[in-house]
Formats: sequence, structure tokens, C-alpha cells
Amino acid sequence: MAERGQLPPPTKRLCCRPGYGSGCRPGQRVGSTGLSGGALCAGSGSSFSSSTAAAAAAAALGLLPLGKTQSPESLLDIAARKVAEKWPFQRVEERFERIPEPVQRRIVYWSFPRSEKEICMYSSFNPGAEDPAAAPGNRLPFRRGIALLDGGCVDNVLQVGFHLSGTVTEPAMQSEPETVCNVAISFDRCKITSVTCSCGSKDIFYCAHVVALSLYRIRKPDWVKLHLPISETLFQMNRDQLQKFVQYLITVHHTEVLPTAQKLADEILSQNSEINQVHGAPDPTAGASIDDENCWHLDEEQVQEQVKLFLSQGGYHGSGKQLNLLFAKVREMLKMRDSNGARMLTLITEQFMADPRLSLWRQQGTSMTDKYRQLWDELGALWMCIVLNPHCKLEQKAGWLKQLKKWNNVDVCPWEDGNHGNELPNLTNALPQELLHKGVTSITNLEGWVGHPLDPIGTLFSSLMEACRVNDEGFHGFSDFMGNMGQCKSLEYQHPPAHKFLEEGESYLTLAVEVALIGLGQQRLMPDGLYAQEKVCRNEEQLISKLQEIELDDTLVKIFREQAVFLLEAGPYSGLGEVIHRESVPMHTFAKYLFTSLLPHDAELAYKTALRAMRLLVLESTAPLGDMSRPHHIASVVPNRYPRWFTLSHIESQQCELASTMLTAAKGDVRRLETVLESIQKNIHSSSHIFKLAQDAFKIATLMDSLPDITLLKVSLELGLQVMRMTLSTLNWRRREMVRWLVTCATEIGVYALDSIMQNWFTLFTPTEATSIVATTVMSNSTIVRLHLDCHQQEKLASSARTLALQCAMKDPQNCALSALTLCEKDHIAFETAYQIVLDAATTGMSYSQLFTIARYMEHRGYPMRAYKLATLAMTHLNLSYNQDTHPAINDVLWACALSHSLGKNELAAIIPLVVKSVKCATVLSDILRRCTLTTPGMVGLHGRRNSGKLMSLDKAPLRQLLDATIGAYINTTHSRLTHISPRHYSEFIEFLSKARETFLMAHDGHIQFTQFIDNLKQIYKGKKKLMMLVRERFG
Repeated sequence: MAERGQLPPPTKRLCCRPGYGSGCRPGQRVGSTGLSGGALCAGSGSSFSSSTAAAAAAAALGLLPLGKTQSPESLLDIAARKVAEKWPFQRVEERFERIPEPVQRRIVYWSFPRSEKEICMYSSFNPGAEDPAAAPGNRLPFRRGIALLDGGCVDNVLQVGFHLSGTVTEPAMQSEPETVCNVAISFDRCKITSVTCSCGSKDIFYCAHVVALSLYRIRKPDWVKLHLPISETLFQMNRDQLQKFVQYLITVHHTEVLPTAQKLADEILSQNSEINQVHGAPDPTAGASIDDENCWHLDEEQVQEQVKLFLSQGGYHGSGKQLNLLFAKVREMLKMRDSNGARMLTLITEQFMADPRLSLWRQQGTSMTDKYRQLWDELGALWMCIVLNPHCKLEQKAGWLKQLKKWNNVDVCPWEDGNHGNELPNLTNALPQELLHKGVTSITNLEGWVGHPLDPIGTLFSSLMEACRVNDEGFHGFSDFMGNMGQCKSLEYQHPPAHKFLEEGESYLTLAVEVALIGLGQQRLMPDGLYAQEKVCRNEEQLISKLQEIELDDTLVKIFREQAVFLLEAGPYSGLGEVIHRESVPMHTFAKYLFTSLLPHDAELAYKTALRAMRLLVLESTAPLGDMSRPHHIASVVPNRYPRWFTLSHIESQQCELASTMLTAAKGDVRRLETVLESIQKNIHSSSHIFKLAQDAFKIATLMDSLPDITLLKVSLELGLQVMRMTLSTLNWRRREMVRWLVTCATEIGVYALDSIMQNWFTLFTPTEATSIVATTVMSNSTIVRLHLDCHQQEKLASSARTLALQCAMKDPQNCALSALTLCEKDHIAFETAYQIVLDAATTGMSYSQLFTIARYMEHRGYPMRAYKLATLAMTHLNLSYNQDTHPAINDVLWACALSHSLGKNELAAIIPLVVKSVKCATVLSDILRRCTLTTPGMVGLHGRRNSGKLMSLDKAPLRQLLDATIGAYINTTHSRLTHISPRHYSEFIEFLSKARETFLMAHDGHIQFTQFIDNLKQIYKGKKKLMMLVRERFG
């Protein structure tokens, strides 16, 4: 705590005794002095007996015990305990002229706190919110204080009046020696009002040494030596005793108090000094005055410093978590009706308002981070709890409202989402009065209660649930505390007896559930902004999560039924009403919870509610206008605009979850499944979500422990067909997966489903998908085996597949011709039809690569002449330039030439002109030329038999034409290369010329041609001296 190690500041209590002033009679408080006034501390002489005074005090408070017959507590203790709780000691002194010493002792005795719960609260974070991993046990002050107390480390405990002192020994550690801490505690009316400790540690909470001394006093009160306030002791001394007392005190502490003692002596001896103008003298042990505020000690400076530190860390190092723990501490204080809750929240708010990031974000025009905004939301929610506290006084509310307005007028104060006015919202009216009035549901504003910055529904729900929670509220020391740290106790709820302001049959629990259902079902517009929309979703899910902790009994089921019916018939109030606004927040998440809760008890109502909630009007092209005659209809007061729903993907996911839940529940019920299917097809607009639902239905229908549900399988297929239609003309990266899944689903249903999708392929698939995936899969052996098809069924499917293939080939021959040929292999007419489709499309619509592929397929199937035909058609579409020596079509060209060569001279003679026209690459031409000169055309006939023929001459057609073209290609390529050649390519160029010479020499006058060619190069490119030198060295 703050100022540990320092002496406590002087108290305001002034105590006077005879001799202090002529106007002060023995035992009476001095009159008005201009100061705060102090308690009169009487001596031991008294004409009253202790029982008489105690009886008088008890009678004044109306606290006489009734009905106790066994081991009764003394009247003195009863009265003293109650007086110690409620009255400042000054009031006791003023009320009674004489207070016997035994009475004073018992009041002082009972004035110290008696419960460890408050000590724990002020020495550790909220146990329910504590994270053991973040704060190990030995670091928590409360736990360490327990350990010190149990270890016998507390000593020299002394209580003088309302002041407790003692020493706490900190055991030696490996790196630290043993230390002794001096602890002092002041208290009043069972609250610790100030603490000091010489340990020097600084924290928001009490240190372990203060905890240890406090628990020592609570657990071992009879071991503590108790004295009356020091002024009472001094009153019993004569002049000599007083002088001896003062001189000894100065002697023992002369280095510390001598200057102060001399200063006080000088002032007392001076008749005109200020100290002589005041009757009485201060006594730090005499208890509180009437004007003193009775509250637990809270180190305000440390609260401010800690919050400032956490905010400066910007959400790093767990600072956000620490701030949330502080908020939890405020809630804990409010729950215990501790006035420090509001005091602590004020300190936190001041630091939030002083955060320099607010000004920075305002200057930059950027919004605060989501985590930071959530902290501000929690801040606002806590202030709402404070101002709505029914126990606070009107003057307190006025003071808080003044402070809130002051903060609100600061420029950097952030806006609440949805509040764009200039006036501060009246927090005391945050909850509509008609909230619990059934049937009064007119909409007066467009803000929803769920997702509201002040969270009225969540707060009211939590308050009502707190009232009906069955939980052990007792605090039995550290054993209970240890058991509760870091874990949530399983909570049970019950219906407490109805109070006079509740209707018969109602309880806090039923009201809490009813409040939550009303709030969740309220029709509300989707707010603007990403954060506000995310908050709506988050608050809704949090509230439903709390509802799910409650076990539904007959009473609560009745509430659910009533609210579901009410929401379905409530008109513009309800988000489940028959007509809603286009931008109304969807009810999918809420309806899913309602559905699962009502299903075991009222299936008809459950389905009616869920089906009504399936709609998502914001995605509809035209939304219903509604009944404009109703004055409060939300559609009549909100302009229709294009919405910006940042959470739309999440909303659609929740819609999908609702539909999936209904599908699962409707298994085996044909009527329900048809109704749910119709709702899905009407309301869900995302192909991905419909596909997920189709998959879910398929999994549910084909569970391993039961026979397939054919109705649910048909629902799955219908959803899959809808996905196919939705994604047919749009890009979807999962399209191929969707098509394969649909075929699997249709296969599970049977032959008629497969036949149906093939006959209607043009509305479901692209031609490529239909041939390469659908028909191919249907015709596979695995499908035949899976369905146990007979010959008739196989032929029927094969006929449909061939028809599909030919239709696809006609529509997209480029991509489907090969698949069509493959599918039609076993039917001669169909195969010929497919081949003719290829020929018809070859001249216009097909590329050389597609034609080469089909040509290779034809040769593989034993149709070499058809392969040759397609190869020549492919050559007409090809164009290889001089520098494309790595073109992917080169292998196809070589294969086509080899095919032509194997068929005979005529076929080779026909294809060479096409090659010469299409190929300009010298190396490719020379490779073809060389291969043609190795064997005789047609020498490898059918069955691999060799023909005995002569090699073709290079001086005659068609090879002469190929040779000339090759030489010409080398010449052109050479000049092209020399145009932009660099020295690093010289050696490569020389090798290229060597290959060219080999081709030149194949002609009868090739040597002469090559020599002339080289001479021309030397003349034309003589400027490239180094290169020409290399040419001379190699070729002369």
C-alpha cells in the first residue's frame, strides 16, 4: 500500500480531558472549535455500571436479543458488537456522559473486522477471475499472508484503541536474508481504514504482512493484548507520571522525535500559538469522528499508477487481462456493497480518459483497437451498475451524473456505437420500464437491448440470476479460498420463494430467463460499423451461453413455450414476427437455442420457431414492405439502403447451423424433412453453406449403426443439385469437390439418381465435368460393383453416358472429344459419331495440342490412318519459330513424322510440306531430316515385319524440299543470332555452326554452300573480330 514504512498521518480526532481548558468538564467533548472535533475519551471513574450503559446502548439501537436460551451471549457483547459495526466512537462518547472502561474495551474489541472475506478481497484479485498460471500461489498476498501466519511469523501484536501493530518476520530465502517488517493498521466500524508496512512494496492490494497481522487479529483475538486509546491511559496519569512518560519516550526515540518534541514544547509554552487555541489533542488510537467516511483503505495512487502502466503497454504483456481483473475487482466490491467500488472505478476512468492514445487516434482519424474498445465497454457497463444501484443516495447519483457529463464533454472521450447525439444518455433510464410488462412491446427506438453499449439485458439477467444462485456464500478461511482459486464452481439455480412484489408462480429465476428471451427475441436493426456488429453477435452468444447453464424444469419450459408463442405473434416488436425489416438482426443463433430447448417438449412449436427464423432478408432482392398501417412498424421509420454487414459470413454460418440442427432432428420424419428442405432452398443463398448442409445430411443419413435413411439421402441430393445449379456459371474453388460428392451421393441412392443427373447434365455440369468426372465415374467398375448392377442396368447407364458424351462433345469438342471417344469405344455407331465430331471441329475449334492428343489416342486404339489424319490437321494449326527449340509440341511433330514415315512414302510426302510450312526451327528440321534418312518409309508395317526397300534420296522430293528448308532455317537462324549476340555466347554459336555444317554436307554441293556461307559471315560481320577469329579457327 502507499506510504508503507512511513508513520500514518495525524488523525482528525481530538480528545480533551480536564485541564485542557476551563470550559471542558470531565468526560465531555469540547464545543465548536473550528476543527473537525474529536472523541472524548473518559477515564475509569463512572457512576454507571457496565450493564446499565450496555443496556442503554442496546435499547437505543433496538438490538435486544430474543429467543436465546442456551449459552446466551452477554448483553454487553451484543450491544458492543452492534455499536462497533454502526457507530463512530465519537457518537458513542457524545451520546453518553460516562462510558465505563469495560464497555469501551468491548467496543474497541469488536471494532476490528471479523470476516476474512474482505481481507481476501483487498489482498488479491477476484478468486473467480484469477488465473493460477498467471499468478502462482506464492505471489498472491493473501496466500503469502496465510503462510506467514501459519509459520508463526507474526509477533509483538498490540492493539491500542483502534490501532493494531505488530511485527511480521519474512523468512530468509536463498538470495535474501531474513527481514522483520513493522506493520500498523487503523480500523473503524469493522473496516480497515489505513495500513502501513515497512516492507516498502507498492501495489494496489494489501501486502502479505498486513494480511498476516489482520488474520492474526481475526483468528486469535484473545491472544492480542488490548489497551484503551492512549488518551485514556494518559488521563489516568498524574503530572509526574506524565513528565516521566514524555521524557522516557524522547529518550528512547530521541534521534527521531526530539526536534518535533522541542517544537511542540515551544508552541505549548507560547500563549498565542495555534496549538493553544484548540481544546484537546489528537489521538490516532481514539477511533473515528462522526464526519469521517467509513470505508476500507484503498491506495488511490497505486490504482492510478497501475492502470496507467497497463494502458501504456497497449495490450501487450497481458495488460488487457490485468485491466479486466481490475474490472472484476470493481464488480466484486459492488457485489459486497463496498463504496470503494465506485471510488476505484472513478480512478480507473480518469486514467482511461488521460490515455494519450485517445488524442493520437483522434488526430489520425483512426479507430481504437477492438480489445481497447471492449475495455471501454466494460467501463460503461460498470458505471451503469453503479448509477442503477437501488441502494445509492440521490446526492450520490447527482454527483456521478455530474462527473459523467464532465468526462463526456472532453473532446477525446470516445463515442458509444450507435449513439451519435450530443446529449449524454440518461444511464438511469437505460432499461425500458416495460421490459417485464408482458404484452407492452411497442418499438420506441431503433437500438437493440442485446449488443447495446450498456448491456441492459445481460446486466439485468445476471442480477436476477445472482439472486437465485445456490452457492456457498460462507468464507471459511484459506481452505475454501484455495479450493475456489482458478476454477469455477458448478452452479445450481433454484426458484426462491416469491416475494411480495412478484406474481404468484414467478421467481427470480423465471424472471431472469424471461428477460433473456425477451431481449434475444427483440427486433433490432443491425448497427453500423464492424465492432458494433461483432458486439451484437458476441453479446447474443454470451447470453445464450449463460442460459445453457440452466437446467430446464417444467416451470421454465412453460416460460419457453409462452415466450416462443409470444415472439411468433408479437408483430413489429419481435424478430420472429411474421413481418420484419430487411435489416433486422437475424434470429438464427437464438432460434437454434430455442429449437433445441423446445424440441423434447413441443416439437411443433420448436420447428415453427426455427423455420420462421431461417429468413435472411438482407440478401433478398426484394424484401416485403410489411403492414405500413401500424404506427410503430420499424419498416416505416428506417430508410431502405444498401447495408454494410461486416459480420454477414458469421450470420450465414449461424443460419447454416440452424438448418443443420433441424435436419438432424428431422431424420426419419418425411414431412419435417420436406419442410426444412423447402426452407433451406428458399432462405440460404450461399452455395458453400448449402453444400455443407448437403454433406451433413448425407453423413446423418448414412451412419454406420443404422440403415441409410432414403428420405434424408434424397434431401442431401436435392441440396447438392441446388449447389450445382448455383455454381454452374460462377467460379468456385470447391466446384470439382462438389461434383465428385454429388456423384457419390447419387450412387448411394441408386441407378435412377445416376441416370437422372446424366440426363439433366446441362443444368448441373459443364461439358468437361459431365464427361471427365460424372460419366467416367458412373461407368467405372467400382460403381458397377457398388450397386450390384445387372447387364440391363449397366447398358442403361452406358447408353445415358454415351448420349451425354456426344452432347458434350458437340458443345465443347476442345475439352470433351477425347472423353467422348473413350466413353463410346464399345459402341461402334457412337464412336464413329464422336470421331466425326472431332473432324468437324478440327478445322476451326480445336488446337494442335488437342488434336495431337486425340491422334495419339487413335493410334493407341489401332486406328493409325485416323491418327495420321488428325496429325496432319494438327500440323496446320502449328507454328514453330526459329528460336523455339524447346517448344512442347516438338515431340508431337517428331511423332507425327515418324507415324507418316511408318505408313509409307505417300503419307510422308504429304506431311513434309506441312512440316516445312509450320516449323522454322533449324534443329527440329534437321532432326526430322536425319530420322527420315535412316530407314525406308513404310519399312515397319503391321505385325512389326520389315519391308525391304531403298532409302529415300535427298536429291528428290519430298526430302529435297525438307533439306532445303533445313539449310534455309540454319542460315536465317544464324543471321538472327548474330544480330544481338554477346561474347559469352560465342562458343555456343560455334557449336551451332558445326551442326549447320553437318546438315549442309548432306547435300551433294553442301561443302561449297557452307564455304560460301562462312565467307559471307566473315564479310558481313567483320566488325565482330573476336567471333570471326573463332570462326576462322574452326571453319577456315
